[in-house]
Amino acid sequence: MATSNNAFGDLLRATRVAKGYSLRKFAQLAGVSPTYLSQVEQGKMERPPTADRVSKMAELLGASPDEWIALAGRVSKEMEAIIHSQPEGMLALLRAAKGLTPEQLRQLAEEAERKKQTGE
Repeated sequence: MATSNNAFGDLLRATRVAKGYSLRKFAQLAGVSPTYLSQVEQGKMERPPTADRVSKMAELLGASPDEWIALAGRVSKEMEAIIHSQPEGMLALLRAAKGLTPEQLRQLAEEAERKKQTGE
C-alpha cells in the first residue's frame, strides 16, 4: 500500500544514492532483496521495515538509527524495554517533555544523566 507521505522511503533512496550505492548492492549489504528495498523506497509496503532493519540501513549509510527508526514509525526494542520497565513514569516523562525545544530536551537528558550518576 503506497502512502502519500513516504518520508522514510524518500530519505532512504536519497541517502543511498548520495552515498553511491546501487539498489542491488545496498540490498545485499542490508540483508534484504532488491525488490523489497525498492518497495520500501517507493512506499509500497503495507508496514515499514522492522526497527532492526531500519537501524542496519541507517548504520550502513552513516545516519542516526534512532532518527530513522522514528521516521519509519517504529520503536526500537531498547526503547520498548525502557518504557516497559517503568510504564507510568516513562510515559509521564514523555508527555511532560512533549513540545520542548531540541535544546531543552538536551538539557533534560543531561540532567537525567547527572541524577542517574549521582543517585539523586
